[in-house]
Amino acid sequence: MLDDIDRRLLRRMQDDPGRAVPELAEHAGINVRQAMRRLDRLREAGIIRGVRGVIDWRALGWEVAVSLRFTLDKTDPRAFDAFIAAAREVPEVIEIQTFLGRVDVRLNVIARDMADYQRIYRDRIVTLPHIADIEALMHVATVKAEEWLPV
Repeated sequence: MLDDIDRRLLRRMQDDPGRAVPELAEHAGINVRQAMRRLDRLREAGIIRGVRGVIDWRALGWEVAVSLRFTLDKTDPRAFDAFIAAAREVPEVIEIQTFLGRVDVRLNVIARDMADYQRIYRDRIVTLPHIADIEALMHVATVKAEEWLPV
């Protein structure tokens, strides 16, 4: 599916997504037109989904991160969708993941400090619909957070 040239392009893009196409082409050993065609093909195949800026929320004053695990009361067949829709509306929720097993949903929540977290928890989190149980895990440190793939 991927040849060595595609892999060189992808590795260089992962190292620095802001690189210009001529620089990517030079690194891959091809001309700019070939690089553009290959990048377009990788986008069309869904391998390259986009280029984005990653903002360090701590640098903007968000000091607290909490992972909340929810078990939902699934007696209502719409419980899952209603919970997800409501959770999407909470601005401090930066990630929503769903699971099979004892835990149904995990929300990553950020806050400016503990007082702010308590306010968010009381006013926005515990009011989410269909909650049967909540487990909170306070984030202490990120040991590894890598999106780079070994292509």
